[in-house]
Amino acid sequence: MPSPIIEPPVLEPGTLRVIPVGGLGEVGRNMTVFEIDGKLLIVDCGVLFPEENQPGVDLILPDFSPIADRLDDVVAVVLTHGHEDHIGAVPYLLRLKSDLPLIGSGLTLALVEAKLKEHRIKPYTLTVREGDVERLGPFELEFVAVNHSIPDALAVAIRTSAGLVLATGDFKMDQLPLDGRLTDLRAFARLGEEGVDLFLCDSTNADVPGFTPLERSIGPVLDAVIAKAPRRVIVASFASHVHRVQQVLDAAAANGRRVALLGRSMVRNMGIAADLGYLTVPDGVLVDYRKAHDIPDDRIVYMSTGSQGEPMAVLSRMANLDHAIEPGPGDTVILASSLIPGNENAVYRVIDGLTKLGANVVHKANATVHVSGHAAAGELLYCYNILKPKNVLPVHGEFRHLSANAKLAMDTGVPPENTILGEDGTVVDLKNGVARVVGQLELGYVYVDGSTVGEITDADLKDRRILGEEGFISIICVVEAQTGRLIVEPEVHARGFAEDDSVFDAVKPKIAAALAEAASNGVRDTHALSQIVRRTVGRWVNGSYRRRPMIVPLVIEA
Repeated sequence: MPSPIIEPPVLEPGTLRVIPVGGLGEVGRNMTVFEIDGKLLIVDCGVLFPEENQPGVDLILPDFSPIADRLDDVVAVVLTHGHEDHIGAVPYLLRLKSDLPLIGSGLTLALVEAKLKEHRIKPYTLTVREGDVERLGPFELEFVAVNHSIPDALAVAIRTSAGLVLATGDFKMDQLPLDGRLTDLRAFARLGEEGVDLFLCDSTNADVPGFTPLERSIGPVLDAVIAKAPRRVIVASFASHVHRVQQVLDAAAANGRRVALLGRSMVRNMGIAADLGYLTVPDGVLVDYRKAHDIPDDRIVYMSTGSQGEPMAVLSRMANLDHAIEPGPGDTVILASSLIPGNENAVYRVIDGLTKLGANVVHKANATVHVSGHAAAGELLYCYNILKPKNVLPVHGEFRHLSANAKLAMDTGVPPENTILGEDGTVVDLKNGVARVVGQLELGYVYVDGSTVGEITDADLKDRRILGEEGFISIICVVEAQTGRLIVEPEVHARGFAEDDSVFDAVKPKIAAALAEAASNGVRDTHALSQIVRRTVGRWVNGSYRRRPMIVPLVIEA
């Protein structure tokens, strides 16, 4: 149950206010606003991808309303890494004020700039790397290397007059990372000695015991699967998972295969990663998709998007035979990614579709073809013991993840009253080493639907669900203006309800009788008559078919 809305007090000078705008209670929309002495700092600005109960929605944005009228006070937007759930909403924020400075690592900013180019926005950027310190108004930022499932991820330590905050972004503690870039635990220890007043910690794997497996454990498995594949191999992953694409390129090269990249975002992101030196492409391995059909089936690997079952992504279209590549017997499909909560049904539907076509589908449940990019409970315990934070605000995860993370904090000695289980819009004030919840804002989902942003409401989505699940019935009734009585028989049409409109012959006399009764009672208003038609048809449909379709009556006077 959502927390009651509590208006926070006026912020006192020298107090740091922290507002998670997104990312608490969900895996996505990560965005946190920090405020002190009249200035704002934003960390991350990501999107959430829609679930099945949000038909027609392309993306879900954070609710910018807490800062919409204060964008002149924003000193910078810090981006911890280049995944969509941390950078995807940046174009929509910059539509409000295009000169907000963006700060991040080289790869992160390159991915953001490519995205902004599509929106015709030229950003102001500052590239940083681990160890850099930047002073922006009342905020001093120190950047710390962390490893994740994308290169160049950074945690950020935020020093203010109210205390020191450490925000991890997404991270894990892979001790043998593919790029040799370790999570900098020495920097964590140094910050711990300085005294971390508030720790914002990634919670996604907090309920998973032990340690996240090594990224390099995937390479041999991919190599073995590709070596045994008799025909084509199709690998699906996130479009920004540089490490996984690197492993696929290496495995393909080792087995004498070429690789074609599928999906606009995959081609764009891997081009950027290769140009910046984060992706090493073996000589002669990459081939343009348009030329791939000339290569024998046992010598090609397709690297595609769609690992989350997204309806319009490449893999889903393949499963629906709506793509030039039609999987069949002898083909091998590898889903080399995790399951984002909420996407399970869509992913398994794609797996079933591919299996029906005869493909051999290899996924996380039957082979080690993916490891998470997030720290499991054992790694988080290490962090808590190294940092010894005074206060903890678990972020990035559904409520069960946040709760598990809070328990880990308390297990290592963080007092329960200093462990904050928040949600989007929870207002936390930090002063004199004490963090307390002082308010709760009312924040909603902002839906992107085609070219419209924020105009789609939850009521609209409910209507779409009804249309999709229950169908649509329209009734046209022509009545005499003076008497209100029907002139001709009602005309009934339906979509998604019944094969033949003749089923409505049974309700037409009921409509006529209801309108006649209304006319005898002196009802002439067409809106009132329309509501009578709606109720009459609704009762009949519910009683006869146990359905609740959308009913749109139209009463016309003649």
